[in-house]
Amino acid sequence: MKKLLILGLLGLTFSCSESFFDIQPQGAASLVSLSNKNGVNAILIGAYSLMDGVGAGNTGRQSTISNYVFGGITSGDAVKGTDIGDQPEQEYIEQYNWLSDNTYFLGKWQHSYDGVARCNETIQLVQSPDIKDMTDAEKTQVIAEARFLRGHYHFEAKKMWNNVPYIDEKTYVASDPNSTKIPNDKDIWSNIEADFTFAAANLPAVQSQKGRATQWSAKTYLAKALIFQKKYAAAKTLLEDVLKNSGKKLVSNYHENYRNITNNNAESIFEVEFSVNDGTNGNNGNAGDNLNWPYSANAPGRGCCGFYLPSQNLVNAFKTDKDGLPMIGSSADGTADTYNQVDLPNDQGLKSDQAFNLDRTVAVDPRLDWTVGRRGVNFLDWGQMPGYSWIRNQNYSGPYTGKKWMYYLADEGSSTHSTSRRNVNNNYRLLKLSSVILWLAECEIELGNLQAGEDYVNMIRNRAKGGSVQDASINYMVNPYPKGTFTTKGADYARNAVRMENRLEFAMEGHRFFDLVRWGIAEKYLNKYVQEESKDGKDLSGRTYNKRGYLVGKVFSSKNNYFPLPNDEILNSQKNGQPTLKQNAGY
Repeated sequence: MKKLLILGLLGLTFSCSESFFDIQPQGAASLVSLSNKNGVNAILIGAYSLMDGVGAGNTGRQSTISNYVFGGITSGDAVKGTDIGDQPEQEYIEQYNWLSDNTYFLGKWQHSYDGVARCNETIQLVQSPDIKDMTDAEKTQVIAEARFLRGHYHFEAKKMWNNVPYIDEKTYVASDPNSTKIPNDKDIWSNIEADFTFAAANLPAVQSQKGRATQWSAKTYLAKALIFQKKYAAAKTLLEDVLKNSGKKLVSNYHENYRNITNNNAESIFEVEFSVNDGTNGNNGNAGDNLNWPYSANAPGRGCCGFYLPSQNLVNAFKTDKDGLPMIGSSADGTADTYNQVDLPNDQGLKSDQAFNLDRTVAVDPRLDWTVGRRGVNFLDWGQMPGYSWIRNQNYSGPYTGKKWMYYLADEGSSTHSTSRRNVNNNYRLLKLSSVILWLAECEIELGNLQAGEDYVNMIRNRAKGGSVQDASINYMVNPYPKGTFTTKGADYARNAVRMENRLEFAMEGHRFFDLVRWGIAEKYLNKYVQEESKDGKDLSGRTYNKRGYLVGKVFSSKNNYFPLPNDEILNSQKNGQPTLKQNAGY
């Protein structure tokens, strides 16, 4: 479903007022013109259109659906990249120096609640008695789609700040700015659950337009909300329903989840739709991530800006042992893992015209080279990644680049916007069957069913083993866990294994930080990461090189499990001289 340009929707009010000459403001949609089926659909599309994170009055990168700033560079999977001093507010976030006046937090908050407002306006409009050309069933479906979206936007706020207000169509009055000034002193998980539950009960199994929510996407999102609350038994029931009855299946090749030509494939449960060359300015083409491209004019995107680069720690995580298994230990928090003791060979400190021979004998999971661009390895159909020349400042940010959102050279033009090749139509897969399977693994392990959890993890590992590879010259080795491994090694090993599988499967997709927090391991895990990533590196040859020295002395504390509420929003929440929003502890 392509986005439509909707003007003036957020300024729409649903009360009548007299005005001199009764002149309607130009460029704004009137209630009369929208009080029909087409108008309702336009308002609903406006609510969908914010899902990519672009269009809420900020830069887009502050609220992009990938959450690369909040879920990626905070998580140990990635570094900010580019140069020191470029987007310093991202640097503060990466280094856990979180202040309430950081405009990234403000932009994300505004986007989340702009999305909520659009959903509430949709529900208010479709419930109006002035809508005469829609059946009750059609109205109910619109409400269900809007409540799915409202659940999503509140979910985004909840996982960011934890203590956030829930605003529904009964609370929200567009003409009254004070209507949304409500305290953030209640846990809103039950409200989010209610929205997804209503959506699941009233949405069709299949939609005629791609990009619209279905009962299966609502059930999956509801299960995700339950998992975040550790309600594993209830989540398991929903996830088993999705796995058995949705008709979704794992695609044979892992990389099919990251190509524009395989958008909306058999594995995808809900995608955020991107489009290019659609008569708009390019913002429909994943504009929120348009800084996250190689820095060379000979690379995808054709130059600019070098942000969001994989960490050495992430790359090392893809190493496998002699049995093709991850190099993990028996501590549930990952602190006993051994993969990071010696770095995977890399070209850190070497310019592209300096000799570098990649050691291809080291065994790695094939998902590494669908996730990370590294020197000497094929980069889609662009040839071998040349290293230094694709990185804006290798000394500062390391030798790797991200890969999952990149396009093939053969698809340039058809998959990129005419005004910017960094705006692409490669959808973001928000909910996939692979997520369902690994959530089921987590549920089974937490419910004490270790063998069942192992079986689910092995479904994902077998796909990695049997799927396509990026470069046949690399020593790819990945195998399922031998039957009984989880039972023999115990629950903490099993927890660590499923958490590592989540990392390998969904690396650089913006989920990792929020997972570390909900697992309760963020503080230990991330402080270990900072200590290791800030020291000089050493590879298998014994060569040493600098890594991310700017992380020396940085500390993740318990307050960093959630971000500070934006100071501006606290100030703006005042009623009768007192703020209704309360800042998170420690800020």
